[in-house]
Amino acid sequence: MNEKGKIRFIGIVEKEGEKEARIRFFPEYCAGLKGIEGFSHLIILYWMHLRDDDAERQTLLVFPKRHTVNVETGIFACRSPSRPNPIGLCVVELMKADGCILTVKNLDAFEGSPIIDIKPYIPRADSVPDARVPKWVLHGPAT
Repeated sequence: MNEKGKIRFIGIVEKEGEKEARIRFFPEYCAGLKGIEGFSHLIILYWMHLRDDDAERQTLLVFPKRHTVNVETGIFACRSPSRPNPIGLCVVELMKADGCILTVKNLDAFEGSPIIDIKPYIPRADSVPDARVPKWVLHGPAT
């Protein structure tokens, strides 16, 4: 594979937790956090390292487990962690920025998960109030 397809991990989940989690950025990427404290919410892209094996990467159909309706669904039509490229995404609340460490709320990544990227959550760009979803998505916890 050439250099253009290479993913560089920029940090790691140091502490997991819904109420408080900590992400440590590698020193060479800390300057990229300048100004991050001005945002209340961030989009975190991470590598689901516990699902990075051949079987999980070849899975294309699943029954979403966190929903009360048992509907076989393609992995691109749900939030299954089994994916050809195990990339996770979540919106977190920024609680504190301290040097190379961000303390956040509602991170759904596990401790040790490599961080791929971080983007500020911008309501006018990232929120779609009238988005349409299948009925089965309305049953079960938020994902």
